[in-house]
Amino acid sequence: MNRRTVVFQTMMNLRAVKTASAKPTVTRITSGRIPTEHGDFHLVYFTNSVDNKEHLAFCMGDVSGEDILTRVHSECFTGDVMGSRRCDCGEQLQRSMAMVAAEGRGVIVYLRQEGRGIGLMAKLDAYNLQDQGYDTVDANLMLGHGADEREYSLASCILQDLGVASVQLMTNNPLKISALQASGINVSSRVSLEAPINDDNEAYLLTKAKRMDHMLVMRVDAGTATRDENEPQPAN
Repeated sequence: MNRRTVVFQTMMNLRAVKTASAKPTVTRITSGRIPTEHGDFHLVYFTNSVDNKEHLAFCMGDVSGEDILTRVHSECFTGDVMGSRRCDCGEQLQRSMAMVAAEGRGVIVYLRQEGRGIGLMAKLDAYNLQDQGYDTVDANLMLGHGADEREYSLASCILQDLGVASVQLMTNNPLKISALQASGINVSSRVSLEAPINDDNEAYLLTKAKRMDHMLVMRVDAGTATRDENEPQPAN
C-alpha cells in the first residue's frame, strides 16, 4: 500500500470512527415506479438521522439476498443532469442503470454529496482553479477542503434496510469498497465501471488514477492517459 493510499485510508478510518459514535439510521418513507429507457425501476426515498438530505435507492427486481449488483453513486448535478464532459459521473450512472437492467435486478444508491462532498458551489470554484492548471485534488485542497469528503455510512444503512446481504460493487474506487466493508456491507466482488476518455476529462481521470488510486485501466506514463490494450479482469 503506497503513501497516498495510507493517507486516504486514515481519513476514511477517522470518518468511520466518528460515524460509528453517531450511530446513523435511515427511515424508508415512500417509493414509486420510474420507467426509464433501461426498464422499470422503483425509486425509494429515505430520511436519516445525520443530515436533512433525501438519499435515494434506485431498485430493479428483488434486491434482498447475496451478490446484488450495486452502485453507490454520489450526486453530480453537472454530470448526471447536465451531461458535463468534465467528469465520468453521468456516464457511470447511465452505465450502472444499463448493467442492472441487463442483470434483471440490482440497486443504485444515490447519495446527495455533490462534488465529492464539498457541494456544488465549491465544486464550481474548484473547476475554475482546474481551468488555471491545478488538478482536482489540489483545487479542493486550495479551497480548504479534503481531496474527497464523501462518507458512506448512510449507503450501508440503506442497503441493510433493503435486505442486501452482499454486493457486487460497481466502482473504480478502492476506498469506497473499504468504507462499505467497514460499515458492515460485504463486498463479494468489484465490477469495473469506466467511462470513455475525452479531451475534457482526461486530466481528471489521470489524477484519479495517479493521486487517488482509482482502479482505472489507463496508462499513466508520460503524463497522458490512454487505454491499456490488455484490460485486466475486475478485481475481487
